[in-house]
Amino acid sequence: MSDLKNKILEMGRHARAASRELVKLTSPQKNDILNGMATEVRHAEKTILSANEKDVDQAISKGLSKPMVDRLRITSQSLEEIASAIEDVAKLPDPVGEVLADWTQPNGLHMQKIRVPIGVIGIIYESRPNVTSDAAVLCFKTGNATILRGGSEAIHSNTALAAALQKGGENAGLPANSIQLIPFTDRESVDHMAQMDQYLDLIIPRGGKGLIERVVSVARMPVIKHYDGVCHAYIHHTADFEMAADIIINSKCQKPGVCNALETVLVDREIAAGFYPYLAERIKPRGVEIRGDTEVVEHWPGAKNATEEDWTTEYLDLILSVKTVSGLDEAISHINHYGSHHTDTVVTENAEIAQRFMHETDSAVVLWNASTRFNDGGEFGFGAEIGISTDKLHARGPMGLAELCSYKYLVTGSGQVRK
Repeated sequence: MSDLKNKILEMGRHARAASRELVKLTSPQKNDILNGMATEVRHAEKTILSANEKDVDQAISKGLSKPMVDRLRITSQSLEEIASAIEDVAKLPDPVGEVLADWTQPNGLHMQKIRVPIGVIGIIYESRPNVTSDAAVLCFKTGNATILRGGSEAIHSNTALAAALQKGGENAGLPANSIQLIPFTDRESVDHMAQMDQYLDLIIPRGGKGLIERVVSVARMPVIKHYDGVCHAYIHHTADFEMAADIIINSKCQKPGVCNALETVLVDREIAAGFYPYLAERIKPRGVEIRGDTEVVEHWPGAKNATEEDWTTEYLDLILSVKTVSGLDEAISHINHYGSHHTDTVVTENAEIAQRFMHETDSAVVLWNASTRFNDGGEFGFGAEIGISTDKLHARGPMGLAELCSYKYLVTGSGQVRK
């Protein structure tokens, strides 16, 4: 057995032991620990920023793109935001122990279904150091021990952040090894972690499609993930042009490199000739490349011909595919066939059309007259999110505290026996 595998297994054993202690903590104790973490993150600012500087310098020397470097960088302001986000989680209601159902059987047995921690959760992620804090803090709030495995490009930042979280937490009563970061960047560490089903109860990969496919292919425990964010906006012929343009521009341009950014617009043929020139003029200053069908190219100056591949592409860039449809049925059919079941929105003044779209579109989050960018744990009021799931079992959509819990049944009797 390799030394690397042995070390990761040891981390798993420590995490399992920590999880047994975490279930004993009360909600006030957890909140005190979270506030201790926030205090230590602020106290360790010089150490964390110095570590981050090493990662940024290495990223630049390796020729990483500016957006990648920007995602990697931590500033005094963003570090304060990380600390403040920890304090925000402390203020959120603790879902552990929440009674989901309560009833009494005819034989007198009293039944309760309550939320409980999952146990030990593994998080595999890339690029963003703030995920170290978000993941560890949300998992801790729900009574779970965490094993983190970040990307090689942020190893110094992640190590410094994880150490601050564990140290600050321990000063306030956090059990040892509740938050562990795998210090190895070898790809094999992902495989060893994903096969450690005797210690890991759940694994959540956050990153590119290649990473997620690798984790899914080797994992021996449940995986919560999303592969792509091919998000759509359907513009019904009753839509207000100004509202539709505002929603499209915000969904596409506010932050194009994220999973809830808009990638495809579907427009009713009935309004195409008028709407395309209007939208073209509105979106032109944003520098968005347009790829569309023949009707789009005819009415949209500068638009390029779309290929079949465009309908399934998550650009994560200022590129937008646009298609003309005959109506609601074709729009829903296109989304369910080409989409990634992530986030889709309809813009219409017709409530019946909106309700049908929301009911029949098979996606984790479906909106009416709102930007796709609202598919986010913070915007849903969940606090810092652990990720967005396009799975259908256990968790779907933005994952907050409740999605990091399982449940169990408590049954109280008075001597009943089964006949």
